[in-house]
Amino acid sequence: MGLSYPCGEAPENGHGREIAPGVRWLRMHLPWALAHINLYAIDDGEGWAIVDTGAQTREALAGWTRLLAAPDALAGRRLTRVFCTHMHPDHVGMAGWLTRRFDVRLWMTRLEYLTCRSLVADTGREAPDDAIRFYRHAGWNDEAIETYRVRFGGFGRVVHALPDSYRRLHEGEVIRIGAHDWRVIVGNGHSPEHACLLCDELKVLVSGDQVLPRISSNVSVFPTEPDADPLADWIASIAKLRSSVGDEVLVLPSHGEPFRGLHARLDRLAGGHAKSLDRLRRSLGDEPKRAIDCFGALFARAIEGPELLGMATGETLAHLNHLLARGEIGRETGADGVWRYHRVA
Repeated sequence: MGLSYPCGEAPENGHGREIAPGVRWLRMHLPWALAHINLYAIDDGEGWAIVDTGAQTREALAGWTRLLAAPDALAGRRLTRVFCTHMHPDHVGMAGWLTRRFDVRLWMTRLEYLTCRSLVADTGREAPDDAIRFYRHAGWNDEAIETYRVRFGGFGRVVHALPDSYRRLHEGEVIRIGAHDWRVIVGNGHSPEHACLLCDELKVLVSGDQVLPRISSNVSVFPTEPDADPLADWIASIAKLRSSVGDEVLVLPSHGEPFRGLHARLDRLAGGHAKSLDRLRRSLGDEPKRAIDCFGALFARAIEGPELLGMATGETLAHLNHLLARGEIGRETGADGVWRYHRVA
């Protein structure tokens, strides 16, 4: 079965629409190729609990001004809590501004909060030697490395200073928001400790980036943990969601439109990575390859520009590290300092 989209077209930036009792769908502009993020407002009695915030930009500030006043969005009511599914700037960027404006608590898992604080602290630093070695190992040339040096530390420029304290979200805990209970389900792979929120009574799952209807979330290896196997975490999280959440839920994703057909989508995501791993195995059958030589086995389009290069490299290394962890391929470091991968006979 395919997916269905019962909520219709997205609301315009600065506006919203009720899509379940007490749950409103809001949309915020993003200044990147992925040009929007969905935010959700949950009626919390005295005001609204917000899930995710958008990146810190001038457009986001203007968007929040409109959302707070618009009758079809937040209708002039205050915020009671700010929930962030995870630490990527489009989700957490305005959290510090909102929590300070309304004097409310940020609710987030521990690893997401601490990882965000760590990445923001890189603002103004020079690119570390470990990171330069990491991307040279992957096969980047001097021009790509220099571009990385220049761009390093950009994370904090689109994240408002986080509050100095937060309320930790725990796997499996049940939180009362307004008239309903919401259960926290933690996923891994796309980010360290991504929180989804499930309301069994409303049959609604706020999925963040853990389940998207049309695109697959980026699963990457980064210089801070070059031997990580995030793809194993991602595959395990897909299985966990499938077994713990019913197929009848309305899924509220961060990008795209709310949809039904959770299990079909999870099956397709799992199958997509299985096919990618098969293509990668076959591509390593002839001669050893650098990570950047494996792009053609995983991506249907050309990898151009620094943003795409970074994401493609991270995702390729995630697939390669997964095969390494399973003992299906080997890796050697050449005289040029570049890793080369080969299939194990």
